[in-house]
Amino acid sequence: MSVVLMSDPRVAAIPVRECGERLVDVRAHGAIRVDARRRDADGSFAHLRQGLLDRLSHAQSRLPPGVALLFVEGYRPPVLQRRYFEEYAAELGRSRPDWSPERVLTAAGRYVSPPEIAPHSAGAAVDLTLVDERGRELDMGTRLNATPEESDGACYTDALDISPAARANRRLLADALSEAGLVNYGTEWWHWSWGDRYWALQTDRPEALYGPAELP
Repeated sequence: MSVVLMSDPRVAAIPVRECGERLVDVRAHGAIRVDARRRDADGSFAHLRQGLLDRLSHAQSRLPPGVALLFVEGYRPPVLQRRYFEEYAAELGRSRPDWSPERVLTAAGRYVSPPEIAPHSAGAAVDLTLVDERGRELDMGTRLNATPEESDGACYTDALDISPAARANRRLLADALSEAGLVNYGTEWWHWSWGDRYWALQTDRPEALYGPAELP
């Protein structure tokens, strides 16, 4: 499976023309179900740029009756993103002592975006899944946030070694979000973004709309 990684120099080379759009609380919006598993003290996790939230609402309207989006994590403060990246890179380095530092950092970018270009820190990315009318998560083949090592690659969006039901559910999610203009990070079926550098590269845009942001 060929996937452009977040650590690819072409992603960092995309310029950002910050549009200044504010971060908004998805919980206050009310139309998207928000899961609490990534909840933090100040509620950062539940924020997104308004443009992305508008597109999520559109995506939800495209789902069949009895199926809904489940929002798990959106905005991630830059300092937290850096911590996640460094911790995962350190874990990879310990488990792969024969790898060079450069290879470790590239591999880390499959799962955690390098801090300087991370879509989550721009409020431009969302981790989400699907639930039924009773709030039960649909079978997506792996748990949300499964690492490539843990899942033996099944976390990749186009992984072949998942059940037909999981593949159909991933396609349902992808069709709704793609129709709304979002792009997927192919190593993580749950990660979708709009307006960031990765989105700009994948959609042949000359610049990103959103750069790293801070909550007021």
